[in-house]
Amino acid sequence: MNAITRTDFAFEGQKSKYTGKVRDVYNINDEHLVMVVTDRISAFDVVLPEGIPYKGQVLNQIAAKFLDATADILPNWKLAVPDPMVTVGRKCEPFKVEMVIRGYLSGHAWREYKAGKRVICGVTMPDGMVENQKFSEPIITPTSKAAEGHDEDISKEEIIASGLVSREDYEQLERYTRQIYQRGSEMAARMGLILVDTKYEFGKKDGVIYLMDEIHTPDSSRYFYAEGYAERLAKGEHQRQLSKEFVREWLMANGFQGQVGQQVPEMTPEIVAGITDRYIELYEKITGEKFIKGAEASGTETILRRIEKNVADCLKGLK
Repeated sequence: MNAITRTDFAFEGQKSKYTGKVRDVYNINDEHLVMVVTDRISAFDVVLPEGIPYKGQVLNQIAAKFLDATADILPNWKLAVPDPMVTVGRKCEPFKVEMVIRGYLSGHAWREYKAGKRVICGVTMPDGMVENQKFSEPIITPTSKAAEGHDEDISKEEIIASGLVSREDYEQLERYTRQIYQRGSEMAARMGLILVDTKYEFGKKDGVIYLMDEIHTPDSSRYFYAEGYAERLAKGEHQRQLSKEFVREWLMANGFQGQVGQQVPEMTPEIVAGITDRYIELYEKITGEKFIKGAEASGTETILRRIEKNVADCLKGLK
């Protein structure tokens, strides 16, 4: 199983490297970023011990497709996809908030609602709703981006009052968020899916706001199958989901929720292969395209050499 869980490249002009839960991001001359989407997988803010072959390619290529599909709404950071696992783009100054938009009462919002809360991130939710019910209008529930640990819910007024984002910029981020979500929802509907909720990250370069990072991937978004949605809602049944929720459910069923002292259950080759298959299914359902595995390699070293060569060639062309 050729999963790429660690990279350690030294590209020409490289100034620094940031290692996230899933992505390794290389700063090239403070001008460009090389984002390698690895096969690491995280859940409950914990990076799991085994990588998932082709997961990085799935996420990278879904994000690239949706960045292209929303480029008429606003510019985005992407300049090139030189390798199935890599995007190269503009280095922007990121806003210190993530824009979360929810069309349905699910996930974190539902847990807050079930606990009796009716206001989340300064947004009032109506009484009498049930889990997975559609909001009359999508709500935006931003989070502050934590350097470590969990992101925290924060309201629009708190963001502006604290100086995290100016009022003018924040209101533009809201407009962009609604437009991108609308586009994603329309594209999902054509695939027989519902885009339930998702998050976007934005940055600024030379006074221009850019859409950054990944969008509409199963790691950043929750999808339901449209078929049967209304019937399941009426019966109070779980919806058929298309997200990495299945990984969290497997972990919880085996006694792991990221708490101190809990052990990650054994990720056997069969479990890993099963997760790979689910990610490929996600790709094909979300994009409507057949997943083509990156050039088959005899081992991780070969894949790493492929990435290194493809990125080096790309960076030469950006000079």
